[in-house]
Amino acid sequence: MQAFFILLGALIVLVLGLFIFSLFLPPVVKVERSLMIPAPAAKIFPLINVVRNWELWSPWKDLDPDIAITYGEKDSGAGAGYSWKSHNRNIGNGHMTITESRPEQYIATDTDFMRMGIAKGSFRLDPVSEGTLVSWSMTCNLGQHPLRKVMGLMMDKWVGRDFEKGLEGIKRLVVRN
Repeated sequence: MQAFFILLGALIVLVLGLFIFSLFLPPVVKVERSLMIPAPAAKIFPLINVVRNWELWSPWKDLDPDIAITYGEKDSGAGAGYSWKSHNRNIGNGHMTITESRPEQYIATDTDFMRMGIAKGSFRLDPVSEGTLVSWSMTCNLGQHPLRKVMGLMMDKWVGRDFEKGLEGIKRLVVRN
């Protein structure tokens, strides 16, 4: 019986420690990756601005080839979007909408991950001497939930890899054509 109380006490200390640790973590997490693509922004922009083109480079399509995607009425620019449903728990269900589109410069998105909330995303296309520096970022407000804030510590590692794969996919498409 004494072992039970020692384990219970250790569990209480661990949970309390996790809660106190989470108080010092920021509620907002930002993930960003950039890649120089040897092409003008005019060649890259349609791959991001036209939502049907996301299937060509999206890192999540590889994780679940059976993902069900439903497109909205608008195909590109502000107001364009799509919904997805996946049985893969790492992808889940959600909806993405382009909220702002500045030709060959910038695209902003809202991505609703259902239970996880809405993430603000963006793509910046900056001209450089070798081509275009494409930056993909996402900002999530995790609120004050202790477990979400602790998971936020892993967000850069998890989502960052996906962003890198997506940017490489865009580069492959642009360089190939």
